[in-house]
Amino acid sequence: MFNPSPCPAETEIELADVVRRFALAYLSHFGSVMPSQRRALSDITACCTRELGGRLYQCEGCTGTFWRFHCCRNRSCPKCQGTRTAQWLKQREAELLPCEYFHAVATVPSALHPLFLRDQKLMYGLLMKVSAQAVKELCAQKRHLGALPGILSVLHTWNGQLGHHPHVHMLITGGGITEDGEHFERTRNQFLVPVKALSRKIAMMFRDALEKDNPELFAQVPARVWKQEWVSFCKHYGQGNEAVLKYLSRYVFRTALCNARILGMDDTHVRFRFKNRETGQWQILRLPGIEFLRRFLLHVLPRGFHKVRYYGLWHPSKRNLAQSVWLLLLLEKSPPQGKPMKLAELLEAMNRFAEQETKSLSNHAKESAKLPCCPHCGSQRTRLLLEWPRFGVP
Repeated sequence: MFNPSPCPAETEIELADVVRRFALAYLSHFGSVMPSQRRALSDITACCTRELGGRLYQCEGCTGTFWRFHCCRNRSCPKCQGTRTAQWLKQREAELLPCEYFHAVATVPSALHPLFLRDQKLMYGLLMKVSAQAVKELCAQKRHLGALPGILSVLHTWNGQLGHHPHVHMLITGGGITEDGEHFERTRNQFLVPVKALSRKIAMMFRDALEKDNPELFAQVPARVWKQEWVSFCKHYGQGNEAVLKYLSRYVFRTALCNARILGMDDTHVRFRFKNRETGQWQILRLPGIEFLRRFLLHVLPRGFHKVRYYGLWHPSKRNLAQSVWLLLLLEKSPPQGKPMKLAELLEAMNRFAEQETKSLSNHAKESAKLPCCPHCGSQRTRLLLEWPRFGVP
């Protein structure tokens, strides 16, 4: 499965090359690993190779042939995220509200990091849940917003040096639906909620939730954790679809490390670059190959854990309410001419629009499945010769 291979030139180093060289040594050194981590090593190694099968094409221009091998689609693989991001963003466009947006981040004290690694599903899940709940409760207060916003939460677990740094990014609508469900209340002066109050609320809610869900783990938390200031921030991010799509593409499908950051590798070490957040400058870190893989695998999430979640107005249970809000905002921008339409008629019109969007997505998928260009001469006149299944390519 993990066959060591000669080191390629430094300009061609990918994460898969590092895995092939050091995975066996890593597994021998650490013994057992989580199934999700072992799967990630296997998938990343096989991604876009003969192991996963592929299609053989022939160019009608130069008569040359070439393979297109399948991707592994593992969420930890940096090769597979570009296509997934484009498709996911296309699907989200119909859900975006024409309003301002805010970006919030919730972090936890470093003393909690070992406990997060001990029970990842519980601790990561609690952090995502309570941070969104804290935003909702503060936004519900009349002095801040007095309404229910939409929240998209994304879990990240790393810093630039691949260290363990769990935190949650939240995209929050700059406004929300009032309790009576009749009005959309907008934020004022590019302000959503006070950051200090948000930090304290997240800390208290996390403490209470952990004590309730896992008293044994709660007892292992140092008392100072609940007394110190937790760090969060919330800032105005932009307005309209452009700001949101920029946010989504930047955070939702990001992996702990992209191939472009890997600079080189030898028989024992790996070199990669990272940005120093204090200075804003890029720096280079050289790690033993085994230590590099250990850090990378810290960020492979347990199987079945959802790193992207929706809360508030964007929660699946509020789908109909979100549609009503979308209509309210559209009517604010361009009120209907002539006889007013009833809400039921507006919803019916929106459902027709959603059906059109679905057909558009289907056509987009068909377009993306077109025959590839020839890598030899660039011709678009190519044809499929044959397709080999997984592990079937000679």
